[in-house]
Amino acid sequence: FSTAIAITEQPVSASVPVGYSFTLRCRAQGRTSLQYQWFCQYQSNCCLIPGATNPDLPIVAEQTQLYTCRVNDLHRNAVFSDWVKVEVHQCVARGLPPRLWQGEPVIVLNPSEQRVEVGQPLQLQCAAMGVPAPSYQWYRNGNLLEQQKRKKLWIPHAKVSDSGTYLCCASNSHGEHWTNAVDVHIGEQGQPTSLCCISPGVSCKIALLVGNNRYQHHPNLLAPVRDVFELSRLLEHLGFQVVSLLD
Repeated sequence: FSTAIAITEQPVSASVPVGYSFTLRCRAQGRTSLQYQWFCQYQSNCCLIPGATNPDLPIVAEQTQLYTCRVNDLHRNAVFSDWVKVEVHQCVARGLPPRLWQGEPVIVLNPSEQRVEVGQPLQLQCAAMGVPAPSYQWYRNGNLLEQQKRKKLWIPHAKVSDSGTYLCCASNSHGEHWTNAVDVHIGEQGQPTSLCCISPGVSCKIALLVGNNRYQHHPNLLAPVRDVFELSRLLEHLGFQVVSLLD
């Protein structure tokens, strides 16, 4: 009777805001009538959920937990479903998830810009809600990073070639959502950032940007400060070392 029970629908993991209500589902087939019993695990404690004896388990999300369902028949055969994770986000920005949310991915944590020394670890992190729980894929400069498929991007020993613009795609059966793009700068400690040392045979590109918005006979301007900031980022991407002066 080792194959007397077959699970035909496994429960699926979810990533939801605190207080969200939804249902985990498990379905099975057997040679006799079947009985269901759900279990949960928080940290290292696994326990039976009293009264959870139906194929559907209604949940009001309170804390991140693991769940599994045991199915047994009248001959004492029993199988367990896959363990699934219900990740609960305690702090979610106002307006998230959107009204009439159907479980499509919603980004709740964007990665942040990083400056890392050569040889040091690089870590970027993002998070998304979704039902089913989203899968993740990181990109650098628009190129897919084959090994980076988790919420946390981890490179133990960063190289100069790891510099670039990173973003992550969170996707599930309802669609996909992209994080903000962030710049990652990899360089050795102490390396000059505003001026470079000119060595024989080595070219050095320096850009001097001057933004002035205080003219004696003209109202103050707003654009020069913004333009200098945006041009600085653009020129740095093109390999220039930028010196910016205002007023």
